[in-house]
Amino acid sequence: MNALSFSVSPWVWAAVTIGIGVMLAIDLIAHRDNHVIGFREATLWSGLWIAIGLGFGLLLWAWQGGEASSTYYAGYLIEKALSIDNVFVFALVFSFFRVPDVYQHKVLFWGVLGALAARLVFIFVGAELLRVFFWTAYVFGAFLIWTGWKMAVSKDEEVHPDRNPIVRLVTRIVPTVPRFHDDKFFIRAKGKRVATLLFVVLIAVEATDLVFAIDSVAAVLAITTNTFIVWTANAFAVLGLRSLYFCLAGLLRRFTYLHYGLAVLLAFAGVKLILSETPVGKLPIPLTLGVIVATITVSITWSLVATHGKDGEDGTRAVDDAPDT
Repeated sequence: MNALSFSVSPWVWAAVTIGIGVMLAIDLIAHRDNHVIGFREATLWSGLWIAIGLGFGLLLWAWQGGEASSTYYAGYLIEKALSIDNVFVFALVFSFFRVPDVYQHKVLFWGVLGALAARLVFIFVGAELLRVFFWTAYVFGAFLIWTGWKMAVSKDEEVHPDRNPIVRLVTRIVPTVPRFHDDKFFIRAKGKRVATLLFVVLIAVEATDLVFAIDSVAAVLAITTNTFIVWTANAFAVLGLRSLYFCLAGLLRRFTYLHYGLAVLLAFAGVKLILSETPVGKLPIPLTLGVIVATITVSITWSLVATHGKDGEDGTRAVDDAPDT
């Protein structure tokens, strides 16, 4: 197992976490007027978040050397690739509930906060399990291989956010009105505090992201069990998820074969994790980086070439009535 052990003092953890919080606050302030985010604005923000994520890898290189930096980049890239599938599901959720474009950024902002919290818990629990019980590597590895296979064969399955057990449980417990009330999650109706439909959408986004969180954290843990690297790779990739959504929501219909690439990455991570507890040992990070970059490049290029001049028919993962960007 690639533990890549190095000491990280509490103040470094605190500084990184505070830095992430500051960046989230800046993003919230910049979009406090709930305006519709266009493609150009989303592209600029995505470029900023990607630059920050890549820049952190350079800081790691200066601080801990090339192995730590390349390990971080491998985790960052695989998380970034998997987040594209998050975007597809978010588009389906927004389309299903007919969420006005102007409120989507707010939902995604609070959704990202929940995503970061969930990933932080999964990272420490997963890393500790892998450290204490060597056989959990086989369990996590088999889970990733199974997830990859399921992703490869179930691309046409419909997503029904209203049937999610967490969404159904929340709507049963929390009094809810089936309407949007501007950008409010809660309102007062007949003297009682009730949730709006926008709150239900937020729960649907959080609930669907839990599945992605398990997959992505397990995939990065297959690269290293160093909790600092796994956390920062996940955090910096997820920070740009909102902007990535507004960049790609209108282009998702062209990513016909991307799910095959993501399936290969998950299966590769599973095999890598299993091999780490065999005489083969851990696969070298340069090989891991090469597989990730090649797989993403081939699947996206294949998709764009295959759908050139088409409009998402015949088996593409088109999103009907996807929000305009």
